[in-house]
Amino acid sequence: MDCTPIFQSALSASRKLNNLDTDTVNRVLNHLADKTEENIPLIMAENEKDLSRMDRQDPKYDRLQLTPGRIKNIAADIRNVSRLDSPLGRISYDYTKPNGLRIKKISVPFGVIGIIYEARPNVTFDVFSLCLKSGNACILKGGSDAIHSNTAIVKIIKDSLADFDITGDIVALLPPGREETAQLLNAVNYVDLIIPRGSQSLIDFVRKNATIPVIETGAGICHSYFDEYGDRETGRKVIHNAKTRRVSVCNALDCLVIHESRLDDLGYIVGLCQDSDVIIQADEKALKALRGKYPDNLLEAATDDSFGTEFLDYKMAVKTVSSFDEAIEHIAQHSSQHSEAIISGDRERQEMFCKMTDAAAVYVNTSTAFTDGAEFGLGAEIGISTQKMHARGPMALEALTTYKWIIEGNGQTRP
Repeated sequence: MDCTPIFQSALSASRKLNNLDTDTVNRVLNHLADKTEENIPLIMAENEKDLSRMDRQDPKYDRLQLTPGRIKNIAADIRNVSRLDSPLGRISYDYTKPNGLRIKKISVPFGVIGIIYEARPNVTFDVFSLCLKSGNACILKGGSDAIHSNTAIVKIIKDSLADFDITGDIVALLPPGREETAQLLNAVNYVDLIIPRGSQSLIDFVRKNATIPVIETGAGICHSYFDEYGDRETGRKVIHNAKTRRVSVCNALDCLVIHESRLDDLGYIVGLCQDSDVIIQADEKALKALRGKYPDNLLEAATDDSFGTEFLDYKMAVKTVSSFDEAIEHIAQHSSQHSEAIISGDRERQEMFCKMTDAAAVYVNTSTAFTDGAEFGLGAEIGISTQKMHARGPMALEALTTYKWIIEGNGQTRP
């Protein structure tokens, strides 16, 4: 399929978005939230078609699944976006030259944003609401796993726009084929930015094949370091929450790094994880410490592949280190620069960890599960950026804008 007409329509529609006032945008979002709740049976029926084609044991199943409760939460998130301040028109620089020339730097939309994502139909709602609020048109490229869900959701969105006489071209869902992906990644002059959300392999593919700017989001290989000063009660509940709260998301814990002087406490620290049948892949020292303290059927010897893996499953690696520096080095070697944590009662050690750990979010004595735009007080997010240019960490409305310079004069000329 030739996607050029879709790209052209989105580009044209994005210019018209600049004329929408904030009040109208907010009314559209609240209307969409209402229609989403009204259409729960339809969304559930289409989602079931997608779920029926996926193995329940597949870690993606949880991401793909929509329930009435989850759909109501999505509607609540859309309403929350409507209550956020508009990120547009903010003046971050205002200078008047001696000759009367006024120079301003003002926030504006990117224009057209392409989102490539896997089995996450909630992303369809999230992306549209954030793009509309930030004045951007969006072109969605969901995976084939969620095609029925995404198609139903986009129809609800377009119907909501039509109720306000707003063109539906500001949102487009491409077919799930590879050819369409290639076209989107190379839609120079039509698409301003690509944001991939999904596995590391998806992100790597997009980065290597795109000819337009890319912001990398999604992949999270997350560590928690329990050092010699860590409180074991804190460690026990934090590790359990970070690993088991929701294993299929990018902020879930993948590797517990523990100082060798605390191996006697390891069985207690990971003890709650057995209630969720978490398989622990432990190095030699940790495996020895866990024998008899953790179910044998849930213990495995770690391999090289155990470290640097985003499990997205009820699995966790354990690495024993002999020093703080070794812990920092292990994390640096295997991190995706998403979320990293230290559990320690020593303030100096906490500060050193925060300074030396290169990640978008660095935690002290708490769970990496908090890496989320809403949890950070940003209202919502379009993804977790793991790079350093433009945006890093939870990307909310402000990250979906760029800026332009406005220069106002009354006939000045440059000598």
